[in-house]
Amino acid sequence: MGGKNLSYHEQKNIDYTLQLRELLGTLPPYAKDYFRAVEGRTSPRTRISYAYDFLVFFHFLLENNPSLCGKQVWEITLNDLDQLKSDDIEEYQEYLKYYQTETAKQKNSTGSIARKLSSLRSFFNYFYKKQLLKNNAVMQVDMPKKYDKAIIHLEPDEVAILLDGMESYGSQLTGQKKAYYEKTKVRDLAIVTLLLGTGIRVSECVGLDLNDLNFREGSMRIIRKGGDEAVLYFGREVEDALLDYIDGPRKLIAAQALAGHENALFYSVQKKRISVHAVENLVEKYAQVFVPNKKITPHKLRSTFGTSLYKETGDIYLVADALGHSDVDTTRKHYAALEENRRRKAASAIKLREV
Repeated sequence: MGGKNLSYHEQKNIDYTLQLRELLGTLPPYAKDYFRAVEGRTSPRTRISYAYDFLVFFHFLLENNPSLCGKQVWEITLNDLDQLKSDDIEEYQEYLKYYQTETAKQKNSTGSIARKLSSLRSFFNYFYKKQLLKNNAVMQVDMPKKYDKAIIHLEPDEVAILLDGMESYGSQLTGQKKAYYEKTKVRDLAIVTLLLGTGIRVSECVGLDLNDLNFREGSMRIIRKGGDEAVLYFGREVEDALLDYIDGPRKLIAAQALAGHENALFYSVQKKRISVHAVENLVEKYAQVFVPNKKITPHKLRSTFGTSLYKETGDIYLVADALGHSDVDTTRKHYAALEENRRRKAASAIKLREV
């Protein structure tokens, strides 16, 4: 089966599956039972994240639990896990705030710590329900409280400043930087306009193929985070930016594209499908120049779309659907401040007596 016949998402799933198999070779043998059980309800990418989380936990045990001294990760038994107390898990929670690996220092936010503990809870729950663990120490520890952060997004005037700035940035550059800008300008504008105009995730953006676009309907087919297919619609500004790129730079690059990348919508200068990291870099590069007072990432462009859509429609269900949130409560939590403002306006709009 040649990579040329595979879609971006199919190839990524194969890559994740092979990566997970490699990681399972470093985990205790019983971990395979857990991953087989959750395969039907998790994406390959999620399972990779779980595997790395478990490795962090097992390394913590080896470093801090005297009874495991001299063991390797794959030698840790279910009986060893059965001996753990809530104190051990609380120490692990503290450890996650800051720890050193073989290659780097790691620092986790409260949200990241909560995610790692959540995956560990799922792991322990599986074996506890199978009656392979008598004691579930993770369930005895409260999850860390997550505090909602204000949504960072671009205001309408900042969106205009960013896009206008990207169009004229060449006047500020010279030499190789100017040459690189001219080569990537139309592509970069198409990407940023698409992210702002549809709210898709950066992974969904880089996974787009040319034949995913339907200009007659003004729509595109994307593969969501969990692997589901969705059709989204885009407006005239997005359409114009995409056509400028497709009829211009992309047409030239596609004729020389590397094998397996012929169908990609967005190309790197190396003539292959652009990567998530490259899109993150280009968004941050332009944002630092034109909206330096805010740390803007592709996810913040997604928040900008969600905020604008909610302000225009007041329909939290529409926003949840457009952003691909499986649970509208997730959307409501993120946009709670906007909902509060609408409630205040609703209260003041009602007049019981004429003054």
